[in-house]
Amino acid sequence: MVEVSSSDLVFDSKVFSNRRVMVIAEIGNNHNGSLARAKTLIDVARDGGADCVKFQLRNMDDLYGQQFSVSNKNLAVQYTVDLLLKNQLPTDDLIEAMDYARSQGLTPLCTPWDLKSVEILEQFGVSGYKVASADLTNHGLIEKIGTTKKTILLSTGMSTEAEILETIRVLESQSSHYVLMHCNGTYPPPLHDVNLHYIRRLQTISGRPVGYSGHERGINVAIAAVALGAVVIEKHITLDKYLEGSDHRISLLPQEFKALVDGIREVSEALGHDSTREVSQGEMLNRTTLAKSLFTTSDLAKGHLVTFSDLIIRSPGHGLQPNRINAVVGKRLERPIKRNEPILLSHFERDTPVKNIRVPKVGRWGLPVRFHDYMELYELGHPQVLEFHLTYSDLNLELENFFAHEIDAELIVHAPELFERDHLLDLTSPDAKYRKLSIERLQTTIDVCRNLKRFFNNRRSNVGIVTNVGGFTEEARLDDSACARRLDNFRDSLSRLDLCGVEILPQTMPPFPWLLGGQRIHNLFTDPRKITEFCQEQSMRVCLDVSHSSLFCNWHGQPLNEFLEEVLPCTAHLHLADASGSDGEGLQIGQGGIDFGMVAEKVARLAPDASWIPEIWQGHEDSGQGFWLALTRLQAVGF
Repeated sequence: MVEVSSSDLVFDSKVFSNRRVMVIAEIGNNHNGSLARAKTLIDVARDGGADCVKFQLRNMDDLYGQQFSVSNKNLAVQYTVDLLLKNQLPTDDLIEAMDYARSQGLTPLCTPWDLKSVEILEQFGVSGYKVASADLTNHGLIEKIGTTKKTILLSTGMSTEAEILETIRVLESQSSHYVLMHCNGTYPPPLHDVNLHYIRRLQTISGRPVGYSGHERGINVAIAAVALGAVVIEKHITLDKYLEGSDHRISLLPQEFKALVDGIREVSEALGHDSTREVSQGEMLNRTTLAKSLFTTSDLAKGHLVTFSDLIIRSPGHGLQPNRINAVVGKRLERPIKRNEPILLSHFERDTPVKNIRVPKVGRWGLPVRFHDYMELYELGHPQVLEFHLTYSDLNLELENFFAHEIDAELIVHAPELFERDHLLDLTSPDAKYRKLSIERLQTTIDVCRNLKRFFNNRRSNVGIVTNVGGFTEEARLDDSACARRLDNFRDSLSRLDLCGVEILPQTMPPFPWLLGGQRIHNLFTDPRKITEFCQEQSMRVCLDVSHSSLFCNWHGQPLNEFLEEVLPCTAHLHLADASGSDGEGLQIGQGGIDFGMVAEKVARLAPDASWIPEIWQGHEDSGQGFWLALTRLQAVGF
């Protein structure tokens, strides 16, 4: 695939951002000479998600000669000229329409059919030019446009490859910024004539990005063009397919155009890259749960030489993958392993977990733990805080089986998100029955927390319960009014809970969380202003998950430092992990893009009493190796 670069495509900062397909709504003459209809079509393009709208401009005298007479032309030409005379916008109206497009956030483009039209468009200050297929061999017009040094989109319909190559030489001689647009100049073309694979041929012969200008009915072919590498898509739009003019019949209605743009955005996002394959974040989550790894069949002492009989392959995939068995057999253990434990590389290394963690400069540090491993991790580092991550099955355990004496640490609990029968906790759900069940299950969690508190020398008067309060959707993001209704439901849910002895700490959320092994859309507790407004209204504090919030900032185009300035004053507790992109969460410190020195400074100034833990994905494995590494790196930058 030919990569898009700013040197190739230069309309403006919005259009042709890296890997974004530019969608042009071709209005052409589908306004039928009406400025009001032209503006309505611009609104349709805006609402449908277009980047640009395109018009056409002709000087009929220059184009056909001052003495042309429609009565002397053949039937097709007579029909065409008649339509053009009736349906062109006056030049002043066309300029007003393009100005209106700019006011609506769209880039106005235009196809000039003659030299005088180029001059008019230059006076207007058009952002870029489209050259019609009919003018691919009109080198004089192309050279005139080339002198403007603006991007040229050039359709290649009705042309031979020899003609295309000749025109490329003209464009290259002027060092023009151009994009060839694969096209079939029939209205509409039969599908077997569309030949989308020629997009790749155009990429080869031009060495540049290629687009697609489609005259076929429907949206599927244009979406397929994106999958083949098209970086620009142009399709006609109309308000009525039965208006006079041949373009209307092959144009898209408003709802069709929006479906086209939605499809293009989905496909272009899914295209990704063709570099070395890596396991995605969501796959890694499922791989840990579903894949297999090497486990021990008996207790193995330090110094033991591993044999095939010492190993068994079973789920889950917490240890070395089965394909590593030959690399393990014959190696000597540097640490003992108990029966039915996963084999890790660290079992063959002499390094031991970090044990000497300093008292932090900022807040109170802790570790995320489970009932089965909390004592080992506590004794290794003596954290000031233990955050117990509960599953729904943990709620039924006898606590006395895990706690023999009081722990000198502060207690925080992370409430379960997933319950039996795939029930994701959602205190905001519009489904009253579903929300009632969520309230009941969170109340059960609260009751367990009150019981758990007696085993801790707790410095808080209340146990902090970190909670994903809900507000996720599967297909579309909620608008502001729907989010407001969800928050009203959350307020009602809070009023129905017995909160004596606990403090609910809603967790700040990423835009695309991983839930049930797949990705959802999250709508609440993502935006910093809305978070603080809700907290101030409810006298509530939050758990600020820095990884989650960094992902939101990356997706929303907002600096993380501004997010922290807004939300830290209402923060009781933090989760610290690195992040990348819009969904790469829970990364080891230093593996993403977060400046943790900046985070430490903000926390020290705006939330000095907050507690915090490193919440590194799979950090608990191998006696918390991931946590100890994260703590070492965090303390090195100011925590």
